Amino acid sequence: MEEIPLGSVLELIREKHSLDRVKKKLLRNAAFGNFFGVLALFQSGRLIKTREAARPGFSLALAQVLQAMEEIPLGSVLELIREKHSLDRVKKKLLRNAAFGNFFGVLALFQSGRLIKDQETLLHCVQLLQSLSQRPEYLRNLPRQALVDILSETPQAVFEEVLFSTLQADLTSAFSSPEQLHLLLVAIQKFPEVLQPKKLKKLLGSSTLVNPENIPKLVAVLKTAARSEKKDKNLPSVGLDLLHVSLKEGAFDLFWKEAVENGLLKEKLGPNSYMCYRLLGSALPLLSLDQLQTVLRGEVMQSYGDHVVSAQLPDRFRFAPEMEAYVDTFFRDCDDPEKQFAVLVGFSALTNQGCPVVQSFWKVVKYLQPVALVKYFSWLKNMFLKPDFSCCLDFTTSRQKQNQEIANLTEHRVVCLRKWIIHRLIGLLDSQVKKEEDFVMEVARFCFFHAFFMTKKPTSEIPETESIPSPPLLERSRSVAANLFFSLLQSLNSMPVLGDTAEAAALRERHVHGVTVDGKLWISHIVQYANVLLSHEKNVKAVTPFTKEQKAAWNRMLQTVENLQEKEKSHGAEVFAFQQLLLLVGIYLFKTPTETMDLLNDLLSCMERVFDKKSKKKKCDEEEPEWVEVIVEVLLSLLSQPSLLMRRVSKSVFARICPHLSKRALHLILDVLDPEQDQDEESAVVVTEETGKKKPLLEDMNKAASADSSDEDSSEEEEDEEEDSGDEEKTSDEVDENFRKQLMNVLQAGNALGGDESDEDVDDETMMALDENLSALFAEQQKRVQAKKDERDKMRKEKILRRDFKIKVLDLIEVFLTKQPENPLVFDTIEPLLLVIEQTMSSDSDKQEQDFLQKTANIFTNHLCRAKQYCKSVGDMQEHLHTLMDSLLKRACKHSDSSVALYFFSASLYLFKVLKGNVASEAATPFSTTKKKLKSKEGPCDQTDQPSGTGVLDLGRVTVMYQEALSGFLTKRNCALTGSMFLDLFNRFPITCKPLIDTIIESVTAGARQHQQAQACILLQKALQTRELKDSMAVEEWEELIRKSISQVTESLMAVSEFKMKVDQEKVIKCLELLSFLLKTASQQMLHVEVTEVPGALQALSLQEGFGKSVRLDNIYWNVMKLLGFTRPKRKKAATQSKQPPAVEPLKRKKKGFLPATKKRKNRKQALERPQENEGMETNVEVAPEGTEAPAMGRKKKKKNRKRKWQVESKGEQGPPTKKAKGSAGTETQGELGKVKWKKKASRMLAPLA
Repeated sequence: MEEIPLGSVLELIREKHSLDRVKKKLLRNAAFGNFFGVLALFQSGRLIKTREAARPGFSLALAQVLQAMEEIPLGSVLELIREKHSLDRVKKKLLRNAAFGNFFGVLALFQSGRLIKDQETLLHCVQLLQSLSQRPEYLRNLPRQALVDILSETPQAVFEEVLFSTLQADLTSAFSSPEQLHLLLVAIQKFPEVLQPKKLKKLLGSSTLVNPENIPKLVAVLKTAARSEKKDKNLPSVGLDLLHVSLKEGAFDLFWKEAVENGLLKEKLGPNSYMCYRLLGSALPLLSLDQLQTVLRGEVMQSYGDHVVSAQLPDRFRFAPEMEAYVDTFFRDCDDPEKQFAVLVGFSALTNQGCPVVQSFWKVVKYLQPVALVKYFSWLKNMFLKPDFSCCLDFTTSRQKQNQEIANLTEHRVVCLRKWIIHRLIGLLDSQVKKEEDFVMEVARFCFFHAFFMTKKPTSEIPETESIPSPPLLERSRSVAANLFFSLLQSLNSMPVLGDTAEAAALRERHVHGVTVDGKLWISHIVQYANVLLSHEKNVKAVTPFTKEQKAAWNRMLQTVENLQEKEKSHGAEVFAFQQLLLLVGIYLFKTPTETMDLLNDLLSCMERVFDKKSKKKKCDEEEPEWVEVIVEVLLSLLSQPSLLMRRVSKSVFARICPHLSKRALHLILDVLDPEQDQDEESAVVVTEETGKKKPLLEDMNKAASADSSDEDSSEEEEDEEEDSGDEEKTSDEVDENFRKQLMNVLQAGNALGGDESDEDVDDETMMALDENLSALFAEQQKRVQAKKDERDKMRKEKILRRDFKIKVLDLIEVFLTKQPENPLVFDTIEPLLLVIEQTMSSDSDKQEQDFLQKTANIFTNHLCRAKQYCKSVGDMQEHLHTLMDSLLKRACKHSDSSVALYFFSASLYLFKVLKGNVASEAATPFSTTKKKLKSKEGPCDQTDQPSGTGVLDLGRVTVMYQEALSGFLTKRNCALTGSMFLDLFNRFPITCKPLIDTIIESVTAGARQHQQAQACILLQKALQTRELKDSMAVEEWEELIRKSISQVTESLMAVSEFKMKVDQEKVIKCLELLSFLLKTASQQMLHVEVTEVPGALQALSLQEGFGKSVRLDNIYWNVMKLLGFTRPKRKKAATQSKQPPAVEPLKRKKKGFLPATKKRKNRKQALERPQENEGMETNVEVAPEGTEAPAMGRKKKKKNRKRKWQVESKGEQGPPTKKAKGSAGTETQGELGKVKWKKKASRMLAPLA
């Protein structure tokens, strides 16, 4: 029974004799059952024939059985395995399977845990594995690995008494293969008292393993192991054990220098180099401090750095992540700060032409001990001030040696190293390493001082002046440090409170960021330090000294901040935000003093006007802008700078001033989004050129964008390059007509356009003059082309900057809509946002444009239209909001893009919600009266007809708006509106269903196309399902509405003449769904509705060509027919299927020289008769419901009718075609009689309802 799978047999055995579910008394029997079942599988011989994935499973099962049944001797099991899978008696074809059977059998004995206790069986197993290892073509190194595993679990006494003599030959030949050497290394580490130097000398000829004589052999074995582990990308076990043994023997320096650096690494092969790197990473936790310094400054480390730099190219294997994992493990497990500092310095000092190979932000620093962190910071400061490349492991790649593009290499090294150190200092603050406030402040002071100040005379009051940089800092280094300093400010602004005190823990629980334990801002401490530096003019000099006006503004800023701190308890968060903004703008005085001066003065005057009570009481001049407008202008100017910190601080301050926002201040923000305002001169991001240079502010922005690590992604540069290449192609193809004329004139002047003999008449002087004229002409043309290209490039950069600025300004609008949803100024944001969406949809969209559109649409939809809170004090804005709603609906109807029209329609629904939710004070009393009192009032006034709960909404006026939109959607062939918009209207505001229901009912038949008629059915069904519509109508009115709806649907179905397109089917499906709902409603609510025309219309519909092609349409059709009292006939498909096989079989066997079966005269006649028979069957199926009376029938009558149907169909199939045609004519008369029966039946069914 080879077809029975072994897996199912094993599963049956385990279920029958489960050791977990069996009782304690029967545990022994269950174990024996498992054992003998598995043993039977072994003895069957099929285990070795199955797939390789099943072998470990059977081996593990046998091991579990042997582990549970200690009574079973292991020797007998091993004997059975050896007899069944004897390598000597098995056929050659089955030799591989027999080898695997022996191996997995021994593996099962070892996994049972009992093999070590049975010494005799252990010896036989080791001998069997030794014999299997002689067949590497089958098992490769598996037997040797099993020997190593067994040896690692063997006690020393058993090894010395039993296994040593057996394994002596293997231990002697240790250098023959990695597996043999690994066996010896495991034995040396596991049994040091057995393998003493004397025995090692007998085995290997030397008392130690790692010595100069054995180095070549060890290198050969390691190379073999490296090649074998090439695909696995792991360190071979023999390499790690050899590393341990070398450390144990005290020969690590010899092993590392001779075997690794001068052996493995010399060939410069990939597997060998990667093995050296893995040995380096694995050795870090095992080495002493001196050994660490030796390894980290050796050739392996230098080769690793060369690999990291070279592997930056695409499609290269990168070892850096693996090395980072090794270093991460070392720092996590190492508690010695000296070793941590040595490893950190070793990797930081690995430089490529002065630039460290390790990235500036390294996650492993989070495990640093505080002592190691402080020492590392001191080392970084010393390297920044006085770069010492003698303590660095600097290298140059082969490609860099060939190119040699850098002129001044020494200066380049210093600049790169200092830039990396500033990055690393900021990375230390961003990391999760445990740090104190003093350490953070020391780092911030160091970066700030060397970015904006220089030492004139050292002083003890300022520690940063005690050591002067040598060589001095270049302008490039200071510029990079200045830009990166604001990244440091961003890190401080988002830093949680430091310290282990209770106050710090309380602040962390409140998620307070950017402050110290005493509650002061980090930037406040830095400003105080800057003020100290400014006060020591004898010792310190600013890189850009302040003028008198700038110094006065700085002092004024400090005084204002001091005043704000006094008012912080009363005003709270507002003062905190303004204080942060003032300090940040004050710090920018050191970077861009000229541009920041005006901003700071405006901001200071605003602060004084905001918090000075006396100035609030005074009347301001009409020409002078309000303080909130000035602050908004300041925030907009700050957003133009490419700094994430500026962006966040601006948002935070704007959130505080939102309650005081005026209409003019809001329009200052909205004007930025207006496309017509892009060319405004006051825009902060417009690029202007003066004598070939750009604005200084834009230069600073570009410099900061290139250096600031916290800035937004600058993917636009790549787009610029692509567009530049495209422009070059365009300019090369274009030919200037003026240039053509000038070229012709030059050639004519030099007689170069003469005949063929002109070359002989022209002398050398004329040719030289012609060449000069041509070169001057082409140079001038090249300048013109380059000028055009520069102009296009300038315009493109200006567009990118402007769009990026708009994306930032959207943050302010988002904050305003989130913080002030009940502010009436929210209505002013509707049209600007819609204008942005409309124009961005129609323009060419790159990635930045798509981001801008997506963010605008998200703000408009989620923060405005779907906001849960809205303005509830409309007041005098009722007329304006109604007019705005009318305008939005008309623009939605006129738009050509439905995706854009959706936003206009959503805006109108938002205004609908606002007007409906507002309650007018004068109209509150009449709205609270009942409906009867409202109807009893005289005069058809709109307010009296308006139902309660509509607020200040003019329902009559709004109804006309939506009615025009709905009629346009249902009657116009091309309309941007969709049915989902009106479904949303009915869902959110069911009050609009009643005024719009008549338009929808008329459009069921009067729709422009089938699609509009189908949409009208969907809308009508949705409107009828709303409870508010039924509650607003009397019973007679509701009944008339249902009756009219049924009549319209029936008329629409009767107008269907064909099913050629999918739209026709969709329309009929929607009509039938609506009709089903109407019939159910009439039946459930006992309404007096006449449906006598419905069956006839449905019958005529079913006879249309193509009706039965859609299964969905057929199912819905019969669902409606069931509601009218008719049952769906069952078609006999089994009879037709049974007749097909005999007719098809002869077609499969074609004989040469004979006609096919379908070409014979007899079969051709049958083929002509079959279509007519099928037509007769279809008419019988369609007509069958006419003569059936499902509600009055019992089971017997149903069976009789089925028999009659079968007889009629069988007779029809046997009869000739002419009789069948008569029968079909008879069915037509039956159809006419059936209409009368349907009318009677429908009247009988609906009589109880009447």
